[in-house]
Amino acid sequence: MLRIGMIDIVLVEDHKIVRNGVKSLLEKEPEFKIVGEAVSGADVLDILGSGVKADIILADINMPGISGLDLISELKKGGHHAKIIMLTMLDHERYIAKAFRAGASGYLLKNTSPDEMIFAIKHIHADGSYLYSELAIKLLDRLSQGRDIMILDNRSDVDFSKRETEVLSLIAEGFTNQEIADKLFTSKRTIEGHRQSMIDKTATRNTAALVRFALLNGVIG
Repeated sequence: MLRIGMIDIVLVEDHKIVRNGVKSLLEKEPEFKIVGEAVSGADVLDILGSGVKADIILADINMPGISGLDLISELKKGGHHAKIIMLTMLDHERYIAKAFRAGASGYLLKNTSPDEMIFAIKHIHADGSYLYSELAIKLLDRLSQGRDIMILDNRSDVDFSKRETEVLSLIAEGFTNQEIADKLFTSKRTIEGHRQSMIDKTATRNTAALVRFALLNGVIG
C-alpha cells in the first residue's frame, strides 16, 4: 500500500453534476484535498496564478476554450509542476496517444471505479503513470492479435467541440439539420454552421466523408 502525504487536487469539469460527484468521491479519501474547482482550462490557470499549489489536476480532454491537452502545454509554459490526469469519456486510442504525448501522467474514464481512481492518483503522485485498466487490456489485446495501434495522419489533430461532437453523432444517426436543431434546442442555421465548420476543419468533401473521418478517427463510435 502506498504511503504518502496530503495530495492537493484541482478538479476541472464543466458539468456540475459530474464535478460534484467526483469531488464527493475524492473528499472521502483522507489523503486528498480539493484545493480548486474549475470549468475550463483558463480557470485552472487563474487558480494556479493566484498562488494555489496543486499536485494533481484532473481534467477532461474536451473543455470550453483551452482543452485538456492545451492545458498541459500552458502549464509547462507557466512553470507549474502539477501532474495532469485526463478524466474523460473518450476511450479511443487516438486520444490516449495524444494525451500521453502531450505530457499527461494518467488517463482515466469517467466510469472508473472509485478504488481504481484513488489508486491511480496515489500512484501518479508517487511519480508513476497510469492508464485505465480496461483501456490497457484493450490495447494489449490489439497488440497480442498482431493488430497495429491506429496511426493517423495529421488531420487526426483536429479537435471538435462538445457541441460539434453532439451534432456529428446525430448526423451519423441520419437526422436532418432541422431534426438536430430541434433536439439541441437551437436553429437549423446553427446546425448547418457546425456541419460546415467540421467539414472545413477536416478538409473533407461532404457530409458522408466527414462521418467516415469521424468513425475512422474515433471521434464517434
